[in-house]
Amino acid sequence: MKKIVGILFLALTINGFAQDTAPTVTAPEKGKTPKAEKVATPKVPKPKKDFSKMDLSKRSSDHFMLQFGLAGWAGKPGNITTKVFNKTFNGYFLFDFPFKTNPRLSVAVGPGIGTDNIFFDQMTVDLNNRSGVSFTRDTIVKYKKHKLVTGYVEAPVEVRYSTNPENMNKGWKLAFGVKVGTMIDAKVKSKIDLDATGTGGYFTKEKDKRFFNTTRFALIGRVGYGNISVFGSYTVTDFFKEGQGPVVRPFSVGLAISGL
Repeated sequence: MKKIVGILFLALTINGFAQDTAPTVTAPEKGKTPKAEKVATPKVPKPKKDFSKMDLSKRSSDHFMLQFGLAGWAGKPGNITTKVFNKTFNGYFLFDFPFKTNPRLSVAVGPGIGTDNIFFDQMTVDLNNRSGVSFTRDTIVKYKKHKLVTGYVEAPVEVRYSTNPENMNKGWKLAFGVKVGTMIDAKVKSKIDLDATGTGGYFTKEKDKRFFNTTRFALIGRVGYGNISVFGSYTVTDFFKEGQGPVVRPFSVGLAISGL
């Protein structure tokens, strides 16, 4: 009997101790929802682009490029007056070679043709002068058009960057480099409304490139989105041979359309 009483007393004592040490759960106030504990979400590192798995076999690579814009002469003497809207036109076919480690970068090179048209205002340009190209102020002859046209066969070399290397018809693109060319034509073309003899309504053309520096080396660059970009070019070589004309450096700016 004493053993039974002792066991019951021990059981009651243990039960009371357990109730005293059990955590107290406070019931939420009426109308309030208990706050859930915040669980930290582990950050998953962004996977790196695997360029080795990128399919570039069908991508557009700006193989063809046409450029239209305005031309000018840096360093032009004040006694030579030209019109504001002088024209430039260039056309190229370029081969594009993407970097294997990062095809967003590539090098492009290829042949093309570049032309500049410089229009003169109340001036006569003579290519047949024995001492060099002469520029003479002329208010007697009424020119409808009087321009110097030069043409080059040239090869641009571009380092390119594209944000969308799989399709360069979309995304931002940037390119810079140089172009090297050789002059194939230089001529002065005129449309005369009225000359000193009172005659007008005819055209004249003089061709002679002997006074020109026939090698052109220029810095180039362009930036744009998709198939449209803005380009610029600055020639670092002299336009005329030394002593055969003014010291001027041709430049151009405009729009480029590229694709395929």
